[in-house]
Amino acid sequence: MHISEMFRLVRGTGHVLEVVDVLHRDRLALRIHDGAFSAMDLTTRHPRTGKLLPTVKFMVQTLAAAGELQRDLQRELTYDGRAAEAKGNKGGRHPAVPADKTDAVRTACLEGRSVAALARDHGVSRGAIRPAVADLMPDHTAIEEDTPAPEVPATLDMPGKIADFLRTTELEPAERATLDQGVTVRRGQGYTLRVTAVPAVHRRLLAHCQPLDDGQGVPAVPAQRKARREYENRVGTLTSPNHDRSHP
Repeated sequence: MHISEMFRLVRGTGHVLEVVDVLHRDRLALRIHDGAFSAMDLTTRHPRTGKLLPTVKFMVQTLAAAGELQRDLQRELTYDGRAAEAKGNKGGRHPAVPADKTDAVRTACLEGRSVAALARDHGVSRGAIRPAVADLMPDHTAIEEDTPAPEVPATLDMPGKIADFLRTTELEPAERATLDQGVTVRRGQGYTLRVTAVPAVHRRLLAHCQPLDDGQGVPAVPAQRKARREYENRVGTLTSPNHDRSHP
């Protein structure tokens, strides 16, 4: 005998025990494919007394009671739904503004009609009206797709020789403030200046160091030239999408 689920056969706690007794009496094998009873042998009896094992009986009664409660709750929800439908209340998601009504809703909104009034006019919720007129609301801020994202400050270690040179150079206030706020990190006999700024400021500071590389009015010093190229490599990483906004 095969059934898909136990509660297609029984209707309550007492009924399930009666079914188990019938199975044992008539020596029938019951195969339940789904549900909590699918892993149980409902015909297991004590070898001496012939009665249903206490543990099996307990599990059968517990699961049957849980199933009966589930059916009762489903029945109550069904009755409540029918009663609400009889009163004109429909469940599910609130209806949205139909596509052919969107222009009329937007026009009325521009004429000063409130969201609540529009919802009443079209028989929908205020939440359904708001998406259709969101860009017309006073607190809406338009975002242009072509507007570039603001630059995020990045931290780089500037070689000490570059920092010393820049301090003697005429800089913009923002560039000077960036140097003044840098953190000195000692490295042996030299140091680096840990500078945090947006990439544009880093690039402008690098541009001020150009004389160190081509000797424009500045004596060419190999150590300074090497430091400038090292700083150039670090600034160059700011254009990489994988840059983590910090440099060791």
